Amino acid sequence: MSMSESLELVSATKSFGGWLKRYKHHARALDCEMVFSIYLPPQAESERVPLMWWLSGLTCTDENFMQKAGAQRLAAELGIAIVCPDTSPRGLDLPGEHDSYDFGSGAGFYVNATQEPWAKHYRMYDYVAEELPSVVRQHFPVNGRESISGHSMGGHGALVLALRRPGQYAAVSAFAPVVNPIECPWGQKAFSHYLGEDKRAWTQYDACELVAKGASRQPLFIDQGEADNFLEEQLMPERLEAACEKRDHPLTLRRHAGYDHSYYFIASFIEDHLRYHAERLYKKR
Repeated sequence: MSMSESLELVSATKSFGGWLKRYKHHARALDCEMVFSIYLPPQAESERVPLMWWLSGLTCTDENFMQKAGAQRLAAELGIAIVCPDTSPRGLDLPGEHDSYDFGSGAGFYVNATQEPWAKHYRMYDYVAEELPSVVRQHFPVNGRESISGHSMGGHGALVLALRRPGQYAAVSAFAPVVNPIECPWGQKAFSHYLGEDKRAWTQYDACELVAKGASRQPLFIDQGEADNFLEEQLMPERLEAACEKRDHPLTLRRHAGYDHSYYFIASFIEDHLRYHAERLYKKR
């Protein structure tokens, strides 16, 4: 094992018969030290288990989902491991990196940046799609069956990764995802800095554009709160709905009256998502 592939245990907490662990490692794709969380269900003590990736939203770290979603009880019952990466590189102190909540630190948007000073470090797409999965498969008892989910910016990441990488994920779902970032303020701010002003380069990280191009037939399962204060300006689920309808792309979009953008919303429906993933993760190929 090379030094770059070694892991340092940060913490370990028993939960529902399994273990919630945090690890530190040097991420080659990002050229910095990163921390990720993994929940290993009790079944992982004696067998290899399937894995769900969870991508978090703006301002979050690897800990938000594990602390607030209430997913461990059912993950233990279903025998599913969960991995939560961080949402951006850390500890770099690049110019302007910490100036706003929706860009830079905590806001990597799961893209591979091409513009300076971000290009060397802000390569979250490669980190989440390739490097971290390789690390997890090397060090933990997972069986190669993977799915992906996420919230808000992380929902955007989950949809984009699944649509761009057909066959890698047995299932994809999202809570309140940013589905059309090239047309919303969050996405426009991030993409213009990370990817430059040529919007043709942005389309590879936009779920609506990927569906329109027929990039994949991956079924999409989305929950959206109707009291979400970002609904109209940033999230615009009706745009993905229209793109899927035009391409006859399989989409389940559930709207929930009264629910907002918070982890109270996620905790209310995480069981549906975990069971959706489990059904597909355990389905015979």
